[in-house]
Amino acid sequence: MSTKLRVLVPVKRVIDFAIKPIINKTQTGVETKGVKFSMNPFCDIALEESIRLKEKNKDLVELIHAVSIGPSKAQDVLRTALAKGADSTTLVDVGDEEVEPLTVAKMLKQMVERQNANLVILGKQAIDDDSNQTGQILAGLLNWPQATNASKVEVDGDFVSVTREVDGGANTLKAKLPMIITTDLRLNEPRYASLPNIMKAKKKPLEKLKPQDLGIELVKRLETVKVEAPAERPKGIMVGSVDELVSKLKERKAI
Repeated sequence: MSTKLRVLVPVKRVIDFAIKPIINKTQTGVETKGVKFSMNPFCDIALEESIRLKEKNKDLVELIHAVSIGPSKAQDVLRTALAKGADSTTLVDVGDEEVEPLTVAKMLKQMVERQNANLVILGKQAIDDDSNQTGQILAGLLNWPQATNASKVEVDGDFVSVTREVDGGANTLKAKLPMIITTDLRLNEPRYASLPNIMKAKKKPLEKLKPQDLGIELVKRLETVKVEAPAERPKGIMVGSVDELVSKLKERKAI
């Protein structure tokens, strides 16, 4: 008999991917005032994959629990998760603190135990810091097998097969539950939440915790010294022929 899946899906609130970030005046990060926020795209893909697993076989997935570690405003991405198909949610309110991947993974380990989860599906990285570390650290803390950068996920009984795109082809890994999966962009295309479901999600309960409730202390090991934009690239020029191209390259001593 197949193991019932209890899926934990971490979701992060980030500046919307369509917005060009602007560095703040203190050069400690990007400007966040008056900026649109949304669910991290990789997290959205992880949530979508969890929902699709449940839609394929309702008897297979017992629970999809979304968790966000962030400020109180991160409730909005949890409401979105509920509107799309998550069964329940938890906000771990850390205020405006920037939480490092190790601390995030420690909190997620506690959430795995609280929810009795046997599968964690999370985005391979968040687009704000691009750390690409949390899933791997969590797997280490739990001593669970991991499959990263998933482009295809298949569940067969107590085993999960994950296909990853690699240079020159695809790599398929198979592991027994419980396990950790991180998602790549090619895994799926997330759905939009319908208006009726958005309205229903506003009335659903949302668990709120503090790091202390999980026995975790917020410790900062890294300090952002300075954030600055990359140097502007010189404008390109149009050339009318190969001879002109060669001439221009010689002028710039590129050849």
